[in-house]
Amino acid sequence: MLRGFALCGILLANVKPIAHMLDTGSVTRPVVTAASEDGAGLGLGLFVDQRIFPIFSLLFGIGFSLLLNSVEGRVSRPRVLLLRRLLVLLAMGLAHMFLLWRGDILTIYAVVGLVVLLPSTWLPRWAVAGLAAVLIALPPIFGSNHVALVPGLFLLGSALTRYGVIDRIDRSVRVPAALGLVFAAGAVPAAWVQIDSGAAGTDDFTSWFAIAGLLIAGAYVCALLLLLRTPLRPVLQGVFAPLGRMALTNYLSATVLVLVTARLIGGSPDGWSDAMVLLIAAAILVPQWLVSTLWLRRYSQGPLEWLWRWATWTHRPPLRRPT
Repeated sequence: MLRGFALCGILLANVKPIAHMLDTGSVTRPVVTAASEDGAGLGLGLFVDQRIFPIFSLLFGIGFSLLLNSVEGRVSRPRVLLLRRLLVLLAMGLAHMFLLWRGDILTIYAVVGLVVLLPSTWLPRWAVAGLAAVLIALPPIFGSNHVALVPGLFLLGSALTRYGVIDRIDRSVRVPAALGLVFAAGAVPAAWVQIDSGAAGTDDFTSWFAIAGLLIAGAYVCALLLLLRTPLRPVLQGVFAPLGRMALTNYLSATVLVLVTARLIGGSPDGWSDAMVLLIAAAILVPQWLVSTLWLRRYSQGPLEWLWRWATWTHRPPLRRPT
């Protein structure tokens, strides 16, 4: 469910940057992204830019460690399996980046996974937790955000899994509630300072952009965990879980759909209002949700998830659900 929620937010943040691909000609030319500018104001960017990708990055680290836990004892060399999984992800990310959109995140995730996450599996959990704290704190201090935060967030997800927090978090109300209040209390002034520094064009804008993003992302996660303890749980799972279970398929197909939509609309994405971005995202997410829901009734995984699993394990897993 959290992955599906993050997928929706990532699409909202990426609609304009993806659409800008139609305006650029060279693969090596940097893509124009309005994310940083939008993040300084009170529009949609204040709620999605730099706010959603930390959730996705955290979940990647969690998923990586959960997979390692599940394969240990089942295969003789579990880290070789994880290495193969990351290399396949790298191949998919490179294809996505060079064929469709240079803002691809899969390539970054695969490289960081190979360089940071996989080697960390040999470290004790206390070292992973300490390294995560350092790598999350350093980018805002030095005025960096986004990609620079990925290693720390990966390690944080891994540490939370290795300390058993992920196993217990769904059964707790007080911990998400207390953490959510802390994150929200810090997010409000941080976002306010971000807006002021962005409007003034000061050098510390990037740092506050990162800090506000991390705090708001934490508040989002805690709020969703609390909502899952209410009668809204079936609704949230019904809305977000199908998208999250086919996150890879939906993430890659969304790029194609945004490019097609941008071609049909025409003009520069810079002129699109927040309402237009929301409309485009909804026009993509609603069909994706419908296809995902219908697909998962018959099949156990999305098509690209199934291929990724096949390449990881080097033998074809079952796709169709048992009847």
